[in-house]
Amino acid sequence: MRHRHEDRTNHTDRPAPASASGTLPTVRDVIALDAVAHGVPEVLVGDDALDARVRWLHVSDSAGVARLLDGGELLLSTGSAWPADPADLRRFIGELADAGLSGVVLELGAHHRYVPSAVVEAATQRHLALIVLHREVKFVTLTEAVHSMIIAGQNDALRARDEVRERFTALVLRGSPVDFIVHQLAQTLGAPVILENLAHEVVAAEVPLAMEEELFTDWELRSRSAHRRSERRREPEGPGDDEWLIVPVEARGIRWGSLIALPGPDHPAGRTAVLEQGAIALAVGRLADGDADEWGRIGRRRLLDGLLAGRFAGVGGAAARLEAAGLPLRGARLYGVVVSGAPVSAESAAAAAKTLRGRAIVGTAPDGIAPPATAMLLSIPADASFDDPAALAFSRALVEPGEASERVVVSVGRGAEGVDAALISLHEAIDLARGRRRRAGRGLQLRRAENRPLVQLVTALRDDHRVLEHAERMLAPIIEHDLSRGGDLLDVLEAMLTHPGNRTAAASASHLSRSVFYQRIALLEELLGVDLDDGETQTALHLALLVRRSAGR
Repeated sequence: MRHRHEDRTNHTDRPAPASASGTLPTVRDVIALDAVAHGVPEVLVGDDALDARVRWLHVSDSAGVARLLDGGELLLSTGSAWPADPADLRRFIGELADAGLSGVVLELGAHHRYVPSAVVEAATQRHLALIVLHREVKFVTLTEAVHSMIIAGQNDALRARDEVRERFTALVLRGSPVDFIVHQLAQTLGAPVILENLAHEVVAAEVPLAMEEELFTDWELRSRSAHRRSERRREPEGPGDDEWLIVPVEARGIRWGSLIALPGPDHPAGRTAVLEQGAIALAVGRLADGDADEWGRIGRRRLLDGLLAGRFAGVGGAAARLEAAGLPLRGARLYGVVVSGAPVSAESAAAAAKTLRGRAIVGTAPDGIAPPATAMLLSIPADASFDDPAALAFSRALVEPGEASERVVVSVGRGAEGVDAALISLHEAIDLARGRRRRAGRGLQLRRAENRPLVQLVTALRDDHRVLEHAERMLAPIIEHDLSRGGDLLDVLEAMLTHPGNRTAAASASHLSRSVFYQRIALLEELLGVDLDDGETQTALHLALLVRRSAGR
């Protein structure tokens, strides 16, 4: 056998440890190479040990090779200078494992016709991959094959990182919102991604619906534990398969939160590198936002809009997601609130809720309510009062001082406990806001579902096909007339039903003269074939109108 010379005074240049080990081949990948197959390899210690990443192939027969290792190497040796004593052999294998060696490939032949049992036992104990070659091979051939694989992987990683950097740079330049950046990260990594603020509240998340309840229940506790584990980890290759990958979102010495990626497949660019690019995009966005809490505004708005649209797998998942976003549910009273007539910022909603010792999340204006309008879900402690004076004070705190308060209407659903009841309260507030009511004097107007039993009934039965069929049957002639002729009969009918017995007030609410208003009433009676002075008919039509308005039409 040819002598393999080792220069003990110089280290071989190796690639620096990659930020993502997924770009490096495993021991299993190496022994699958044709060049290794020529040596008739046999795995003596394998299983999970074969999944160790290899960043370099180191050729040495020295018993002191451990001091020359940086970690991640695969040792190729004939064992010519290995210790002969079993105790020394065990110590030698232990030193290799302590140095972070990925595995040992021992060529049998002139120096070892078989593997000493002490080597097998020590490698098994230290979970170090051990492979023997039963046929002589050219070590230079193995070295070229393995290093070509490693360098090709590094080149692929560099190209992939360039692509990822270009993608997220484009998102920054377009001013993409935080939830879209999180969505793109999850798509790129093929794994759930969560953005949280410094208080460990979820700002945005791209998570399968089926995972939400398990993942977000007691989110703050789980997140803090994961951060502590992340701080204690020292492995350069990053977290294990069962760990969360955590990257801070920070710039110019300011930290706003963290990006968290759950376990997922390897990425050519490295999972850490991808997440870091996302963090850079988010940090640039925060710098552009200045002091505005764009994270909270967009994240909570999308959350509330998703709840209203039914985009959650179950009540448990929705509850966990709300609490993870910082809205207390346990021991809290929840109210759906809609403000119409003036814009409401997330900051003013948070400040107003704070006066009640509560929290609020703000959504977009639902369909069927003239802008500006804002829907929100308010959570206050169960012992806090939300009677009319408290509700009016809360409502005034929502509106900027410069807004014309005489145009502002605040609709409040019934108090609720739990997500199901909270969504009903929110729909009650929306249905109230969609209705047209006579204003009682000037100033801010408060509407409460407790005072509108028919609205409560419609909200409770909003998805019942019989209620929908009733509304369609009662109103179809009017709807068809208005659609075909651009008429206003639905508005006239609503004004009449809002002011029963007072045609003067109804005509004023319709912005019509009394004579024209009476003509419209006569046309309505003709189209419907009913007497609009009949109380039962008025009730049936009022119910039908409420059902139509509750659908935002």
